Amino acid sequence: MSAPCEPRATAPASAPPPPVPPVPPVGSATASAAAPAARRPALDWRIRFAGLSLIWGFSFLLIKVGTEGYAPFQVTFGRLLAGTAVLVAAMAMRRERLPRSARTWGHLTVAALLLNALPFSLFSYAELTIPSTLAGICNATSPLWGMALSVVALSEDRPTRRRVAGLGVGFLGVLTVLGAWQGFSGLDLPGTGMALLASFCYPVGWIYVRRTLAGTGSSTLALTGSQLCLATAQLAVVTTLFTSAPTSFPLLPTLSVLALGALGTGLAVLLQYGLVQEVGPTTAQMVTYFIPVIATAAGVALLGEQLSWNTPVGALVVLVGAALTQSRPRRGAAAAPAPPPVPGSSPVEPAGRGPRTPQP
Repeated sequence: MSAPCEPRATAPASAPPPPVPPVPPVGSATASAAAPAARRPALDWRIRFAGLSLIWGFSFLLIKVGTEGYAPFQVTFGRLLAGTAVLVAAMAMRRERLPRSARTWGHLTVAALLLNALPFSLFSYAELTIPSTLAGICNATSPLWGMALSVVALSEDRPTRRRVAGLGVGFLGVLTVLGAWQGFSGLDLPGTGMALLASFCYPVGWIYVRRTLAGTGSSTLALTGSQLCLATAQLAVVTTLFTSAPTSFPLLPTLSVLALGALGTGLAVLLQYGLVQEVGPTTAQMVTYFIPVIATAAGVALLGEQLSWNTPVGALVVLVGAALTQSRPRRGAAAAPAPPPVPGSSPVEPAGRGPRTPQP
């Protein structure tokens, strides 16, 4: 299951980046004085980048294993509860304050539905009938949906020929994955449709957040933690209404749900938060291209899922299209927003930029 921005000027999504403080020019007196005081992370950013890629890549396998012991809504509720616990602990350590505006909480409720409760539930239901490999590849279509929607919904977004070409290439890849020339034979259409709809939810949520939650006065971490709390409350109600309490707690599915939440919905957010701050959004968002690769490898190696030739080939075409939709104009050309962003995600967007990596 991100771009640098001014502090307290962005809104959360499924895997938000932090506000990035202004950086003094290299060689200036301020930079020289501040350099010794800067705290370097204990782990190199490359190690954290690899960890983030693995966590989000394995999220689809964890969903699959979780649904073997629990109902889909229970899997989603468990992951949200565990992920919220991690972010609440991080907020307490950093002494973050919750938003105070009732209007902000109202918008966060909608964002929680679009970016967490609904897509997480759809992926859980989808993996009842489709392989985790296919779910991971469907997640990679979020940048394509985001680019298409931003053209319609965001007036400042002007598509370039390259980005439009990327959109076409990406959806050609989707048709290749689905085996359109075979009439989609052997494909579970409801399950695949739910996975694609889950991926579609992310850019819809991003656009909503951009329009409603910019400049709230709260930090990105506080907004994201609040959003996850609301999503957890939503799933608590839905799970109570539509499922019965589990009669047993099988070990492997239970551990999978806890890992999915604590790692994929909690720790991954903090990892991406730090990566964007340290190496910038362009490098951090490259995790998008590793998620479907890792999801496919994990599904085949650990779950014994079968692949036909069109699945990896189509996935590669999807990633090429996604990369083209994120391409930026050369210096001196008019800037255009760049959509990305899995698991699952999925992050906070500053004004004037498109959505980034979705959290699976």
